Amino acid sequence: MRSSRITFRRGKIGIIADPEKISKEEKNNLIRAFAIAIKPLSPSLYIAGPDINTGEEEMAIYAIANGNLNSCTGKPAYMCVRPGEKCGIPHEYGSTAYGVFHAIMVASEHVGLNLKKARVAIDGFGNVGSFLMKYLSDHGIKVVAVSDSKGCIYNPDGLEYYKMKQIKAETKSVINYEPGEILKNEELFELPIEVLVPASIPDVINEKNVDKIQARMVVEAANIPAKPEIEKILHERGILVVPDFVANAGGVISSYAEYLGENPEKMFEMVKEKIVRNTRLVLGETAKAKIPPRDAALKIAKTRIKEAMKKRGVPR
Repeated sequence: MRSSRITFRRGKIGIIADPEKISKEEKNNLIRAFAIAIKPLSPSLYIAGPDINTGEEEMAIYAIANGNLNSCTGKPAYMCVRPGEKCGIPHEYGSTAYGVFHAIMVASEHVGLNLKKARVAIDGFGNVGSFLMKYLSDHGIKVVAVSDSKGCIYNPDGLEYYKMKQIKAETKSVINYEPGEILKNEELFELPIEVLVPASIPDVINEKNVDKIQARMVVEAANIPAKPEIEKILHERGILVVPDFVANAGGVISSYAEYLGENPEKMFEMVKEKIVRNTRLVLGETAKAKIPPRDAALKIAKTRIKEAMKKRGVPR
């Protein structure tokens, strides 16, 4: 993660299974089997972390099955490596969303947007989307649309976070929130808003809707919500895009803080400092070089990699 200046490398491993079609016991058994299978590589070469359909409960199962508390991050705080020193920092603290929130703050300054008068739409109400709505609402920023796998709920007057959280918990979907208009998921991307936050699955911004987006800026909380060529179209339309690996790095920064043995307070400080600095750096390079933000971010990351290789005496 050279873009965030931490020593973790980055990779993804997923278990192919439909959580809607298997029981909780079956899901947990899959996690245990995976933790045992990858034990020869974990934690020396691979450290697991929570993401889609996984949280601190799943990380606890993984760590116990693996037999090494260092084998994953995002586990419950009581699972200390050394009591009183290296404890878990659960992703349920909302570290990824906290970083996205600060990326939004920096991006709004860059485009001269008053967030107190802005309308925000969040595609996805999982760990990241729900916590992001909380952070925005706590700062008086209006969220007018939220979606999940069942659909989208829209109210131009704004949606109330704690009520939304309760509705989601009780009915399993945000579309049961009242008052609000139920829309199809794809309609969220066409709404009259200032800030669009994709926080669900890849490729939600695509050839079909890229020309219909009305937002002034897109801050990518999800991984690969748009292909680079789609982002370039948005850039050419004058819509600012904060790339995924810049905006949503709070999760991996949190994992790194846990790995170092930091507490939640220090973790939040690290997330804010790194996200704010890197977002400003990327957007500054974007304006200076007149290139899309992703190109600017990759340019900065490559420079940092070359610097690190030079310091370590690694031949190019």
